[in-house]
Amino acid sequence: MPFSDTLLFRFGIIADPQYAAIAPNAAMDRYYTNSLAKLAEAIEVFNGEELSFVMTLGDVIDGIWESFDDILPVYEKLRHENLFLLGNHDFAVPAQHLASVSARVGLPSPYYAFSCRGWRFVVLNGNEVSTSAPPEGHPYRELAAERLAALAATGAINAHRWNASLSDEQFAWLAAQLDAAGAARERVIVMNHYPVYPPNEHDMWDRERIIDLISGHDNAVAYFCGHNHVGNYGKTGGCHFVNFKGMVDTETENTFAIVEVFEGRLEIRGFGREESRTLAL
Repeated sequence: MPFSDTLLFRFGIIADPQYAAIAPNAAMDRYYTNSLAKLAEAIEVFNGEELSFVMTLGDVIDGIWESFDDILPVYEKLRHENLFLLGNHDFAVPAQHLASVSARVGLPSPYYAFSCRGWRFVVLNGNEVSTSAPPEGHPYRELAAERLAALAATGAINAHRWNASLSDEQFAWLAAQLDAAGAARERVIVMNHYPVYPPNEHDMWDRERIIDLISGHDNAVAYFCGHNHVGNYGKTGGCHFVNFKGMVDTETENTFAIVEVFEGRLEIRGFGREESRTLAL
């Protein structure tokens, strides 16, 4: 029996605004202050659509704590549910603020899941075991240094301090979410700041175990991320891995997307530099 072609729901995607009131980095083509206007433009488009929510895939700011005071009011103009996950630049703030970053953007917890019309969205905290996000003295900082050193010893292309990994506890939680979604006959979209596939220097340190877990669940149909600002795409194990492009990049060109969910496919409608894609399920 063919899939229904009825639109189930749609949602918005923003990746890496990375706002800060600082001079641009021309060598990296990053224009930090311009993200306020780009974000406002994206929100104007989103407000003209019927969306279930809008997700920002991390790097809301670029390490200056006060930047939240400038960019969060722009998000308040959004008429849809506004959701966040966090990236490495969100945690590049002074040490006294590290424990407060999640609360500053209103996260219910550092990682969480929710359902929408028979689909489950699993939102990861990719920064959990890293050299920057855990508060000073936290055991995850020491574990991160050990994991990074071990990965670097293998010559891995993603052995960089700007990447990170999941704790074993969060990895087990992800597995439990995938199993529970399967039991509930829900399809799953995993969302994270960091990519895991195709192989890239921006990938999670523990990319292999994440890919193996997701690929082992037929109901996991997509993995959406940011972090690698040029974007990327790959498919393995029946799951589409989409790396959305960074809003902070380029002086004038914007990038964001609307994802339309059908029973048999996902339609990504790209704006600006973001590519449009049809993802068959």
